[in-house]
Amino acid sequence: MKLTPLAIGLGLALYAVTSYASTTTTTTPTAAPANAPSTAAAPADSVADDTTTDDSTDSGGNRNKRSKVKQLGAVNVNAALDQARNSLSPDTGSSQYVITAQDIQALPLGASTPMNQVILQAPGVVQDSYGQLHVRGDHANLQYRINGIMIPESISGFGQTLDPRTIQSVTLLDGALPAQYGERTAAVVDITTKTGSDLGNGGTVGITGGSFGTLNPFASFWGSSGKWSYFFTGNYLENNVGIENPTASRTPIHDRTNQVKAFGDVSYLINNDTRLSVMFGVTNNRFQIPNNPGKTPQFGYLDITNFNSANLDERQDEQTRFANIALQGKFGETAYQISVGQRYSALQYYPDDIGDLMFNGVAGQINQGDRATTLQADFSMPWASDHTLRYGLYSEFDRAYTNTASLVFPANAAGEQTSTVPLGIFTSDRILAKTDAAYIQDEWNISDNWTLNYGLRGDRYEAFREESQLSPRVGVVWQATESTTVHAGYSRYFTPPQTELISSEDLAVFANTTNAVKNYGNNTPLTERSNYYDLGVSQNIGSSWTIGLDNYYRQVSRLQDEGQFGTALIYSTFNYKYGKVRGNEFSVNYNNGPITAYFNFSFNRAMGKDVITSQYNFGPDELAYIADNFIHLDHDQKYTSSGGINYAIDDSTKVGTDFLFGSGLREDGLTPNGLSLPDYFQLNLDVSHDFNFDSFGKLHTSLALINALDRVYELRSGTGVGVGAPQFGPRRGVYLTLSKDF
Repeated sequence: MKLTPLAIGLGLALYAVTSYASTTTTTTPTAAPANAPSTAAAPADSVADDTTTDDSTDSGGNRNKRSKVKQLGAVNVNAALDQARNSLSPDTGSSQYVITAQDIQALPLGASTPMNQVILQAPGVVQDSYGQLHVRGDHANLQYRINGIMIPESISGFGQTLDPRTIQSVTLLDGALPAQYGERTAAVVDITTKTGSDLGNGGTVGITGGSFGTLNPFASFWGSSGKWSYFFTGNYLENNVGIENPTASRTPIHDRTNQVKAFGDVSYLINNDTRLSVMFGVTNNRFQIPNNPGKTPQFGYLDITNFNSANLDERQDEQTRFANIALQGKFGETAYQISVGQRYSALQYYPDDIGDLMFNGVAGQINQGDRATTLQADFSMPWASDHTLRYGLYSEFDRAYTNTASLVFPANAAGEQTSTVPLGIFTSDRILAKTDAAYIQDEWNISDNWTLNYGLRGDRYEAFREESQLSPRVGVVWQATESTTVHAGYSRYFTPPQTELISSEDLAVFANTTNAVKNYGNNTPLTERSNYYDLGVSQNIGSSWTIGLDNYYRQVSRLQDEGQFGTALIYSTFNYKYGKVRGNEFSVNYNNGPITAYFNFSFNRAMGKDVITSQYNFGPDELAYIADNFIHLDHDQKYTSSGGINYAIDDSTKVGTDFLFGSGLREDGLTPNGLSLPDYFQLNLDVSHDFNFDSFGKLHTSLALINALDRVYELRSGTGVGVGAPQFGPRRGVYLTLSKDF
């Protein structure tokens, strides 16, 4: 019998559970945090020996003896286990930006803010169409972790998978990452979720509604009982701007969306040092693809020669489901977390058969899916007097498929349509991908002022071919003064391609049709390899100000990029032979009494040269120019800025504002990606107030004005390497949120 990562992981987890469950511990409890709920129930085995008595009288006047015990509360144990879990991840050498649940609540839309808009508040993060993010000049390549567990990325679409209502805090890690982090390395979005053990028992219900037909009811509930704690949240969203409008009008055509998200986390305390957790998430997103009126058909269909592009009916559905079981705790001085899980992601594109044929020469109904099974184990232990050793492994097995039912027209060798009667072609592709990685690293506290973290990571990826790499990592932190911290790091990176890729068999069957390609080229994607250098300083001024400056440079071989080359909003991976990325980031944070504020500004340059895979997506002239010249990557934005300020008038009333600025992504000029789009500025305003009613309690209200100046700006022009239709930023919108805690 072949052992899969899931079977191995479950065996390890069950062995640990049975071993630890039979162990009697006498560990002294860690004190609860000062803000921990005092009403949390104690586990049955947490009663200490020292007791006192308290007399009380019941409703019948009888005297009772009630024991008062020194309790080992569930909150106390969970807090200690959280601290042990945090010790698994070093923060030496990399750049970090932390956004808390309070920070999210202070945004104009509060917890109704989409996840990508939350991350946009961090330095060096650039917004793109379809909800995409680019960090430090990389295309996507983000790694998401929830409570230390890596969640494999979903198939490229434009729906958000994670809900900010789950977040207690989220840390954006980028730069020279320690050896623990691999695979997706542009940045790590490290999420710590809310838990019932921290929040007590309760919940919240509410609704956000407003412009563009927006309706977003939501509900969360949480609690703890004995050894159990839980947190659940879910919401439904519908509006008329599911995808960025391809025109500047206020009213998109055919752009309705409805989305459902749910998340749950349940944990059980096996004993004082061991916790078993189950985490799951579900997302179902449906989109109409917006229309751009006034387009001219390029092909004829039967006896039809004209088609109004405003009447196209293209749609796309996306689903993501993930679940993980994790055993986490301490065994002696060793902290550990072992998890097994699965993530299933799927996407379906439904064309307008006649319309897509007439405008594009192909109408393809696409069904993609990917199921990833994962095993992750992380360990941390002190050794000697000033070292912390961390080591672990990660394994992922992907089964991906793409089924496409296409309608095309016959064509001659020049690509000219020879018949108005379409042909049907079905293609099916299956991909198996295996990823295995292991790392070891040592954090050495050289002195009170110097900390060095060095390590080695080994990665192996097998799909179309086998590739591997040993990657050294080193990071150092110098506490120059009590208020000045300097960090520096170097990391060697190994980034495998995504699995939803097209193969050469899919291309040959379209010969002599209107979907034929001119350059077959090398259709096997390659793993990216790069050297990353990072140097930064953080300066505290008094107790209110923090200023940060960071500089980075990345030297890349086989640079991976993605583009939308077909009619569906699906991305394909390709490689440049060479890449170089550099930039600088500046950030300021202020927190003093009723005022909190932040400001970020970054400079970036991302260049690539010589397309060496998936050349079929490019024209001959384009390929020839890029072969001899470095060009800007399509997602390269020279200047990016974000910021905001919030003021608490009193405990019940707050006002705030935030903004986004960008100097523009790239579009074609005389050369590929030769021009920058015009710069943009988006200002958002909000005010919130808590009303108190005698019979109802507190009602939280928030009013948000998005793009208050109603500035029209274009994220994409529809030209550039791998750029599909044009997309515009949001127009002015007003949104009201009502919520009630219970």
